[in-house]
Amino acid sequence: MEGNGCLGSFIQRCKPYIAMISLQFGYAGMNIITKVSLNRGMSHYVLVVYRHAFATLAIAPFALVLERKVRPKITFPMFMQIFVLGLLGPVIDQNFYYAGLKFTSPTFSCAMSNMLPAMTFVMAVLCRMEKVDIKKVRCQAKVIGTIVTVAGAMLMTLYKGHVINFIWSEHVHSQTSAPAATTGSSDKDWLKGSILLIIATLAWASFFILQAVTLRRYAAQLSLTSLVCFMGTLQSIAVTFVMEHKPSAWTIGWDMNLLAAAYAGIVSSGIAYYVQGLVMQKRGPVFVTAFSPLMMIIVAIMGSFILTEKIFLGGVLGAVLIVAGLYAVLWGKYREYIEKDCETTQGVIKENETNDIEMSAGSFPTSQPPRT
Repeated sequence: MEGNGCLGSFIQRCKPYIAMISLQFGYAGMNIITKVSLNRGMSHYVLVVYRHAFATLAIAPFALVLERKVRPKITFPMFMQIFVLGLLGPVIDQNFYYAGLKFTSPTFSCAMSNMLPAMTFVMAVLCRMEKVDIKKVRCQAKVIGTIVTVAGAMLMTLYKGHVINFIWSEHVHSQTSAPAATTGSSDKDWLKGSILLIIATLAWASFFILQAVTLRRYAAQLSLTSLVCFMGTLQSIAVTFVMEHKPSAWTIGWDMNLLAAAYAGIVSSGIAYYVQGLVMQKRGPVFVTAFSPLMMIIVAIMGSFILTEKIFLGGVLGAVLIVAGLYAVLWGKYREYIEKDCETTQGVIKENETNDIEMSAGSFPTSQPPRT
């Protein structure tokens, strides 16, 4: 019985890690499929619309059935929070991210997105969702990790260096090196793409902070996910009508464009928003965003296989700094969770001991005067 209790406790502790690692694989697949779709000419504005339309259709039925008795009423302040969530995530973040992805590559975009935990940590401190006691080692690790992460992102932005070929991709790169020298990475505006990606990451970090605040008052995660995706769909339609004037841009068939929209909508928006909300309620927004380096590694390997993507020295060095900084932040968050868990356990033990003492004192027979 004791072994089963320890095993159950271990599984419960591993659930947030398993959930976030699984999401990184889903995000990695989205980056590769989306890059192929964008290279074939699909408008990223239209892609965002279809993506969140698919997400709404996938999540809304579950929300209507499973949360019909627990769904809170939507007040005007709550509606405004949902409106801003739809603006930050579906509209600003994803449109700027897809635009930056066009100018760079999937691996570079993922690496730049690894600034997300650092930005989220800074914003959480400013919003008093995170406490920083610089005398404690765990807080020092989070601060130093944040600084190292930003330094790695700046290195990737300002320095490229020579190309690094993987063993499995040398043959493919040798066949495509001639045209790539004239029309490849030299034609990409990496600085412009980096700026777009930084803006997208800032919007995404703001989304996480606001989502954590909203979940405190609106605890129905499925319903909140459906409302955010639906609001994002409406806002994206308005943006697309302004930015895309060709009716042909809305055309979509049974091809890679449909796969990109469906996959990104169901996996990277619908399921991801819901799972992130669940984990965020237990571990906070900084923990949720600390797993993005894994996505960068997955995308780098998949990109070299599928897209014959070239990896530059500056990207590798910057990625190493980003990974080191992010896992310093993650270690600090883990130590903080352990300390809070110990404090909670000690508090429960003291409360139980106090109750036992009071019950024992109440059970003693009171002295009575002898009968006459």
